[in-house]
Amino acid sequence: MYMKNHILAALRQELEAWEKVLISLNETEITAAPQPGEFSVKDEIAHLRAWQQRSIARMEAALQDREPQMPQWQPGIDPEDYENTDKINAVIFANARDLPWSTVYSQWHTGFLRLLELSEAIPEPTLLDSSRFAWLEGHALAFVLVATYDHHQEHLEKLQARLAQRTDSHKKG
Repeated sequence: MYMKNHILAALRQELEAWEKVLISLNETEITAAPQPGEFSVKDEIAHLRAWQQRSIARMEAALQDREPQMPQWQPGIDPEDYENTDKINAVIFANARDLPWSTVYSQWHTGFLRLLELSEAIPEPTLLDSSRFAWLEGHALAFVLVATYDHHQEHLEKLQARLAQRTDSHKKG
C-alpha cells in the first residue's frame, strides 16, 4: 500500500494547497478575469472540476468492473479524443460562466473528496496493474490519479505566479 498511500497523500496535499490559496482570496478576486481573455480563478476551478469528472468516472468503473461512463459535455464531442480538448474547454467555460462561485467551488471540492474516497476503496494491486483495464490502453489506474495531481498542480503554479506578480506590482506601485 506504499505507492497508493503516497499518491493519495500527494492528492490530499494538493487539495490543501488549493484551499490555502482560495481562502486567501475574496470572491471578487476569484470571479474577476485578471486580463481580458484570461480565465478567472472560478473559471480555472470549473475547468478542473469538469476534467475531474473523467477521473471519477474511471474510478467508479474500476470499482464496478465496467467501462467508464464519461461525461458528455457536448453531444458529438468525444471527451477521450485529445484533439477535442480546446472545444471541450470552451464548452466547459460556457457551461460554468453563469454559475455562482459557491456552486463551482462546492462541485469541485465535493468531486475532489469523491475521487479520494473512490481511490481509497480500490486495492493497490488494481491501481498499479497496467493490464487490468483495457480502456486505459496500457496505463495503470494510478496514472489517472497522477494525471489529476499534475493537472491541478499545473493550474496552481500558474495561479500562484499570477498572484505573486500581482503582489509585486502592488509593492512597486
